[in-house]
Amino acid sequence: MITKGIKQLVAEAEAEIETITAEDAIALIGDESVELVDIRDIRELWREGAVPGARHVPRGMIEFWIDPESPYHKPFFASGRKFVFFCAGGLRSALATQAAQNMGLGPVAHIAGGFGAWKEAGGPIEEKPRP
Repeated sequence: MITKGIKQLVAEAEAEIETITAEDAIALIGDESVELVDIRDIRELWREGAVPGARHVPRGMIEFWIDPESPYHKPFFASGRKFVFFCAGGLRSALATQAAQNMGLGPVAHIAGGFGAWKEAGGPIEEKPRP
C-alpha cells in the first residue's frame, strides 16, 4: 500500500531545496559558475526542444553520475558549480534536486514549473535532432 503520493514527496522536497523561477534561471545563461541540467527523457528533448547549453542528464542516472565512486561518474559534477535542475513541469526536478542535495552536491536548485515555465517566460530553445 502506498503511504506517500507524489504530491507529498514533491512538497517535502521543495521544503528542503532552493526553487528558482524560470525568469531567474534565464538570467543565469552565460554564468560560468552555473550548470543547467535537463533531466527530461531524451524523447522529450526531441519533441519539445532543449535549453541551449544545458547538460542532459537522464533522471535515472543522476545519482550514478554525481557519485565519484560510481563507474558512471561524470566529472562535470565535481566542477564546484551551482547545478540548476529542470524537467518538464518541476516535479521530477524537485525530487532530483533533493537527491543531489542529500548526496552532498551543492549548491543546487530547481526551476519551478520546469521547461514549460522556461518556454512561457521566453527562454531560448533549440531543436534537439534525433541522432
